Amino acid sequence: MTLPALTFSDDQAEAFDRVSAMMKEAGVDLDGGYAQPARDGGSRVMALIGKAGSGKTMLLAALAKALDDAGVETVSGDYEGRKRKERRTLAILAPTNKAASVLRNRGVPATTIHRILYTPVYDPEYEKIAEWLMGNGEKPEIEGLTPEALDRAQGSFATHKSVPAALAAAGLRGSDFITGWKRREEPLDIGFVDEASMLDARQFEDLQEIFPNLILFGDPAQLAPVNQSGAMVFDGMREEQKLELARVHRQEADNPILDLAHALADPALRFEDFERMVEETARRDDRVVWGQRVEVDLMARSPVLVWRNATRIRLINAFRAVYGAPETELLEGEPLICDGIELPLKHRKKRLDLEARGLIKGAQVVYLGPGRKPGFSRLHVMGAPDPRISAASIVKIEKPDEEEPFIPYAARMGATFLHGAAVTIHKAQGSQWDAVQVFAPDLYAAARAGRTEAGQPLWKRLAYVAITRAQERLIWVVRNRLAKPSQPLTVADLRAEAPAPALELTSGEEEQ
Repeated sequence: MTLPALTFSDDQAEAFDRVSAMMKEAGVDLDGGYAQPARDGGSRVMALIGKAGSGKTMLLAALAKALDDAGVETVSGDYEGRKRKERRTLAILAPTNKAASVLRNRGVPATTIHRILYTPVYDPEYEKIAEWLMGNGEKPEIEGLTPEALDRAQGSFATHKSVPAALAAAGLRGSDFITGWKRREEPLDIGFVDEASMLDARQFEDLQEIFPNLILFGDPAQLAPVNQSGAMVFDGMREEQKLELARVHRQEADNPILDLAHALADPALRFEDFERMVEETARRDDRVVWGQRVEVDLMARSPVLVWRNATRIRLINAFRAVYGAPETELLEGEPLICDGIELPLKHRKKRLDLEARGLIKGAQVVYLGPGRKPGFSRLHVMGAPDPRISAASIVKIEKPDEEEPFIPYAARMGATFLHGAAVTIHKAQGSQWDAVQVFAPDLYAAARAGRTEAGQPLWKRLAYVAITRAQERLIWVVRNRLAKPSQPLTVADLRAEAPAPALELTSGEEEQ
């Protein structure tokens, strides 16, 4: 076997070999580096599972590269190249936009399961650019686009592997190059699905209909879909279809955050014992903090993770109060979470304008101020290549003990937002932050409630998911207190050289 230029552990090497054998049955030889035309055959499904830090993402990326080297073309929800009889394809999927964006930030061209069901129809002139970016044609000459604009598109595509984002970098909008949408009628070829623990049974069935060759990557210790009583789709697969990764790979040195996460597997571990373990770890390693209060400064960029919605709403309102935010408006620098885009069917192209710029459901956004038209907000989309946008917005601020949220900004239609200073652990699945604050009193309440999921105490699953959202620093908050901010809210860390063009959602005119 010819391994990629990285060091595999024994279990990763075995997994790579198992996938290689499966791909060879499907006509793709990773050893020889070539792909034969697809043949009719039975369905092939495999699950590679492992806890946080076991190297699942590293393995997924290595397998995707090996398939690319063998001539397999990666397709996504934003563009699919012209059909060729001999072409073999790979789609890398995640159940949510948040999970897909985590992969994209690591250089893996992922999209969502939903997006792969619908494909855009490109204007033939701009399709030439897409084919060139995909390596299927010469650099085109397009009226109205300079060679420098095409170079910007090429640079963007090399980094993000997104055709709409590349065309946006050239100064185009989705409405310029997309003429319509169509539902996928033909099956695809090879599918990789990350965060497979989040799949429900119906999604799994749909994926098996679309992909004759399907590989799931999942964490058996995460929270299962709420409608499946704690079961995950790979639980029902045959043992020979599954392979579990065991060794921790995320860092060469010991990682106290992962050590705590893995300690939760001990069936005898009680909540009180675990808290003592967190406190002892915090004494010897500054990557774990025993927090006496919620650090409000961090909430502007990294939300507090909680179990209960009531806790989330109280923390959000405490955050706004400590910064002196008036009820009737947002302060510059307040964090928001995109909760979806409310547009009628006829505005599908405008939805793509937003999604191509990173404003997708679950995206973390920072409010920069009101736009020039009523209902508009200027926003910074965290992690987007061209982060500054102005869009029609519906912002909802939930209040304790009140059924209806307060809405400081509301366009007739557009992107909807919830406040992002705190989120539930369920909603945080698929996301990661450098520093994460976990609100321990909520997990204690889950432990006191005695609830279980798939035979494991719910508090342990909640704690595992919350802890593994932290990449560098974990703050275990033990008291229901909020620290005072060290400075006013700011957007100094988000300054861009030049603002991006505004995106209009409520009419055909641009914001002036």
